[in-house]
Amino acid sequence: MSEHSALSLATDVLHREATALDERRWDDWLALFFEDCEFWIPTWRSEMELISDPRREVSHMYYTSRGPLEDRVYRIGSGRSPASVPLPRTLHLLSNIAVANGSPDRLIVRSSFVVHSFFQRNRQTGLLFGRYEHELRQRDRWGILKKKIIIMNDHIDSALDFYLA
Repeated sequence: MSEHSALSLATDVLHREATALDERRWDDWLALFFEDCEFWIPTWRSEMELISDPRREVSHMYYTSRGPLEDRVYRIGSGRSPASVPLPRTLHLLSNIAVANGSPDRLIVRSSFVVHSFFQRNRQTGLLFGRYEHELRQRDRWGILKKKIIIMNDHIDSALDFYLA
């Protein structure tokens, strides 16, 4: 696959993910992830160092399969997630999308993000910014095998959930 084709494919997957989150199309969002995916939002160990072992250190979120993401989507849809009622409106902005490494069936993609949100409950706006690291794989389709979300904010104003990052 050419460098241009890899970048175009990666950009398409990342934009479809961001759009599905912003439009609350949870099933479309989940469908981008493989069953054996990893979803990780690490915490900062120090000013300049992230934790390195999500199995032994505290993370904002760490899931080793799609099942827990499906559970989160179910709770949000059922209204059983008090922190998510009402759901905030979000706008995910992506930039600096780059394929860091690739092969015919695997792409490592790095990008930057800003997520603007509006919380109806308290009439407040929120802002998260940081970097994404995606591992995309070709199996029966191109999908997300790993997603790492590095949040650069020093202070997070709301309960953190998958749709905010």
